[in-house]
Amino acid sequence: MKRKLAAAAALALAAGLAGAQNSNQGVSKDEIVLGSIQDLSGPLAGFGKQVRLGMMLRVDELNEQGGINGRKVRLIVEDSGYDPRKAVLAAQKLVNQDKIFAMVAHIGTAQNMAAMPVQFQKNVINFYPVTAAREMYEPHHRLKYAFAATYYDQIRVALPKLVKEKDAKKVCTIYQDDEFGLEVMRGGEDGLKAAGMAFAEKTTFKRGATDFSSQVARMKAAGCDLVVLGTIIRETIGTIGESRKTGFNPTFLGSSAAYTDLIHKLGGPAMNGLYATMTVQHPYLDEASQPIRFWANKYKTKFNEDPTVFSVYGWGAIDAFARAASKAGGQLTTDSFVKAMDSMVYPPDIFGSAEATFSATKRLGSNQARLSQIQDGKWKVISDYVKP
Repeated sequence: MKRKLAAAAALALAAGLAGAQNSNQGVSKDEIVLGSIQDLSGPLAGFGKQVRLGMMLRVDELNEQGGINGRKVRLIVEDSGYDPRKAVLAAQKLVNQDKIFAMVAHIGTAQNMAAMPVQFQKNVINFYPVTAAREMYEPHHRLKYAFAATYYDQIRVALPKLVKEKDAKKVCTIYQDDEFGLEVMRGGEDGLKAAGMAFAEKTTFKRGATDFSSQVARMKAAGCDLVVLGTIIRETIGTIGESRKTGFNPTFLGSSAAYTDLIHKLGGPAMNGLYATMTVQHPYLDEASQPIRFWANKYKTKFNEDPTVFSVYGWGAIDAFARAASKAGGQLTTDSFVKAMDSMVYPPDIFGSAEATFSATKRLGSNQARLSQIQDGKWKVISDYVKP
């Protein structure tokens, strides 16, 4: 009897999985429903709002042009407050109640990690999450598609190039004592190893720290002439500000986590000279590139605020989704979308992204990054993409 029940349960589970694989959730004759989870009330609320507005701009543009293969796009955004537990609740609502077809541009590493099992159980794709963590495409899963070159790869590839250019003799690192900071440090370690070097000094800080005087003193005492920053916004400004104050002026290199206009807006002239790895560029309203300038002013007109690189991430995620969904054809299902994605080649866009390619075994579009530097209070792209 137990064996019969177990067999029946296995059959039911298999049938459920088969049903999930072939599901057409979130797609009707006239509409495609997409979901996104953003931080709209927590520590990254500024970024979350910008991603959301960028997504909304591209959704409106698509719908004005008649949608995707005749279907309008409806975007539903939930707030996680940057809390993984709230991200799970938001994912459950979007997947089970709103019946979304795909999750697009969900922000945050821990938040994505918490939400993905909820999605995958119902065959819902995790598309272009806004985080540069390796877990967004590893381990391999047919429903994962990532666009962001990882923090590890960014630093591993850019650091040897900068060391050579600056003829740096002693490289140090200060990094946040968590998985993000460790990824930056590991990338630096492996990049230096390839150049026959090692960190002369490593120092850490706890998330939320505001005083970096002891760490800066250690790096200064070690005679560092280049410092790798495993920092985000406040810690980047704090470390560089303290260094300038004490007459310690090495070359500073941060990851894309520090590539935001908030660094020069909040940190002022002391931030000039900072390097950061990045992919798409910040869309200044007076940008020299006419297409970026046009886009930035369109965004400003629509939302009455300046766009940022996070606005571009949101816009780009919807744009990339639309291209693949369009290629999938009129019969849009999870399977047809995955099939389309597995042969997608995205050329560089107006913001200078690297070419992105996907396959049945490749779930990260590109692992390339380039360098930008703050010059006269603005980010300026200073290198082409460096291939690993």
